[in-house]
Amino acid sequence: MGIRLEHICFDIKGTRILNDVNLEVKTGEFVSLLGGSGAGKSTTIKVISGIYGQTEGHVYIDDELVDSVPTHKRKTSIVFQDIRLFPHMSVGENVAYSMRVQGVRKSERIKRADYYLDLVHLGGFGERRVDELSGGQQQRVALARSVAGNPKVLLLDEPFSGLDEELRDDMRTTVRGIHDELKLTTMMITHDADEALMMSDRIAYLRQGCVTQFCTPSELYSHPTTVEAAACFGDCLNISGEVMAGCFSAPGFTFACECSDGPAVAIARRKGLQLVKDPDGVPVVSSSYRGEQYYTSVNAGGREFSLYSDESFSEGELVRLESKPSSTFIFPAKVE
Repeated sequence: MGIRLEHICFDIKGTRILNDVNLEVKTGEFVSLLGGSGAGKSTTIKVISGIYGQTEGHVYIDDELVDSVPTHKRKTSIVFQDIRLFPHMSVGENVAYSMRVQGVRKSERIKRADYYLDLVHLGGFGERRVDELSGGQQQRVALARSVAGNPKVLLLDEPFSGLDEELRDDMRTTVRGIHDELKLTTMMITHDADEALMMSDRIAYLRQGCVTQFCTPSELYSHPTTVEAAACFGDCLNISGEVMAGCFSAPGFTFACECSDGPAVAIARRKGLQLVKDPDGVPVVSSSYRGEQYYTSVNAGGREFSLYSDESFSEGELVRLESKPSSTFIFPAKVE
């Protein structure tokens, strides 16, 4: 059951939150919505589920126009970051809740609740109270509850944001496993670019209510089309300079590129940068040993940059930044 958004716009009190969003998610695909705060990610999935009614455009689920279909009939399920379990119910009753609403017999509800708890690695937890569980376990119960109603579309609103890194990694594996096991169509909101890379079939990058790029993880990582998308993967330098005759130049930095001549911005991922001695370069401010590598700061055009280097440099020594082509991206500067 795929999802298709056609020219979706959404306004709140005269402010446009989504602006002509067009997106098609294939049946059985896992798509992440990536972007900064306020990009429109949560609004997008709330429009898909019917929680919000769009101002303009159309929503299709399994090629059926669902603009006038209420939320509970859209065959979608949302897992919010704040979990929202029922505290007065047992774990098993929480998982079985949607089945009870659907009129499923109690014996069948119990059987299926046990199945979904096994899916999230909580077999045998059905009789426990919600307040007896850890945060990670509660998140698993919320996930089991969301799929127990047999949805065709699973929507995840930053479901791992309250977990520590070890639990996040475990939940990523669990969520992707459930997606594959139940053959769901899944859309997940995340601020974490690495999370999107490891979990997704495709990633939609949103900025200011628009989808600026929709492609495979490897394409987004290697060929970002915007400054924001290029900068979201790891620690980066944002360097203002100028392109002339196929070469981007800034103090202490030059890079061949295919941009048109004029002011430009380079997004350089630090792990692809290295410092080399150059008598025409920029001065080193400091260099300190950090175990295996040195942490070196340079003054480039009145701005200080810092990165790890394999060798130590003396204060005042002249250096330049070299970059792997795959780690630096050049964009025309925006004219204000």
